[in-house]
Amino acid sequence: MVTKIVKPIAVQGEQGREKLGLVHLVTGDGKGKTTSSLGLALRAIGTGYKVYMIQFLKSGGTGELYAAKYLPDFVIEQFGVDALREKQKKQTSLGFFDEETTDTTGKFIFQPDLEEKDAALLGLAHAQRILENAAYDVLILDEINCVLDKGLIPLGEILALIRNRGNTELILTGRDAPKELYEHVDYISQVERIKHPWQKGIKARRGIEY
Repeated sequence: MVTKIVKPIAVQGEQGREKLGLVHLVTGDGKGKTTSSLGLALRAIGTGYKVYMIQFLKSGGTGELYAAKYLPDFVIEQFGVDALREKQKKQTSLGFFDEETTDTTGKFIFQPDLEEKDAALLGLAHAQRILENAAYDVLILDEINCVLDKGLIPLGEILALIRNRGNTELILTGRDAPKELYEHVDYISQVERIKHPWQKGIKARRGIEY
């Protein structure tokens, strides 16, 4: 129920980087988890913060990769196994994306979990370096909940990241987040699927789902 306001209410927000350092968990089976983190990234960049997004299990030209190159202080790097393979090396970092390499196939290949394990561990190591360097204000670990659910990275490694985050705002996305994470985070958002176009046979659409 929406609170009805009958007279002005003044709310003073916190300002300044020293107030950063909370942990967000966005999970559930509905559309909007990565989308939510991208919205937060846009707001943070507009405030002058630097944002780094690591995408686990993902490879290929999703729309956010192309959009990010127009935004200052926003880096997206993919750590899906295909993104790290030599034949797709140009898709590993958004800096390689340009008009000539735009992916228009609309096809995504989900590799077996075991094939993604080494790539996920590399992504974890990269996240650790980002936090150690403290050069970014916000770190998004996209699909990390799925990685944990698949057992590709031990939960203890992510709990260590949370403990060592310092003043970096940390966002964890992906369905099937382990319940053990709940007590270690500050925000929990559950995105519930009530209705989705795929139930009517509508495929994922470029610019909307990817």
